Amino acid sequence: VQQSKLEFFCKLGYGKQDICKVLENLGQEALEDDVLKELIRMGSKPQALESQAQPSSLKLVARGSCSTSPGSKWLREDDSDSSNHLRPIVIDGSNVFSCWGIQLAVDWFRERGHTYIKVFVPLWRKEPPRQDSPIADQHILEELEKQSILVYTPSRKVKGKRVVCYDDRYIVKVAYEKDGVIVSNDHYRDLQNENPEWKWFIEQRLLMYSFVSNRFMPPDDPLGRHGPTLSNFLSKKPVLPEPKWQPCPYGKKCTYGNKCKFYHPERPYQAQLSVADELRAKIGVPLGLGKEEEKRNCLP
Repeated sequence: VQQSKLEFFCKLGYGKQDICKVLENLGQEALEDDVLKELIRMGSKPQALESQAQPSSLKLVARGSCSTSPGSKWLREDDSDSSNHLRPIVIDGSNVFSCWGIQLAVDWFRERGHTYIKVFVPLWRKEPPRQDSPIADQHILEELEKQSILVYTPSRKVKGKRVVCYDDRYIVKVAYEKDGVIVSNDHYRDLQNENPEWKWFIEQRLLMYSFVSNRFMPPDDPLGRHGPTLSNFLSKKPVLPEPKWQPCPYGKKCTYGNKCKFYHPERPYQAQLSVADELRAKIGVPLGLGKEEEKRNCLP
């Protein structure tokens, strides 16, 4: 039991020493959810080890000290992720409800060019479907797991009852560490209250969605009408729109000159002088003089 827990939390990026310390405090039978909660409370952070197998020009950084375990590749940095301008995507598979919906969501982000996409679903979805718990299109989950896109969160049976780990915590934690986007219609209010940093992150990086005629459709304005566009929301380097100047309502009769905040199409290539400055220029009075100097210059 300890070895399986050790391997699992190594996949999340934690070091053996921290994991063993928590297991000693909580006991070997502690639930994975409780272990993760304690690791977060301790302030333990994932460790990064450089892979010696890669050449120096193409180093692959693995998260955690158990990088040699078969399933550890799911949290590795993608080859092009560091240079990619698109944010990593973490999908709440349980919130999507169907295997086909998960595939639609993954395909939508793939078509946009996202290279880091992870889907979290509980392990019980791997079980054969039952009458009280039907699961259609399980082959989709199997294929996504082979592609290292889908990750199963742990679950087990205790005295005939299924014990499921709190997969929401995994979803938020991975998205937060990767500085990515959470795809879900869940607001994770309990996790917002648990961690102030997660609260800000969830508020700013939660992407909600709808399914319309078998199409995955996120909103064009994920943070509201005054927030960023969907493209900027999903990008590491948002593109600022060009300013649109509003024409001056007074037109040529405007007397504000260069102090006018509106656009004057009749003066595109010259400085916007006020009427007083234009008169001074006509009679040869240098700009910027005080009233007394203007009077002296205007005297014969």
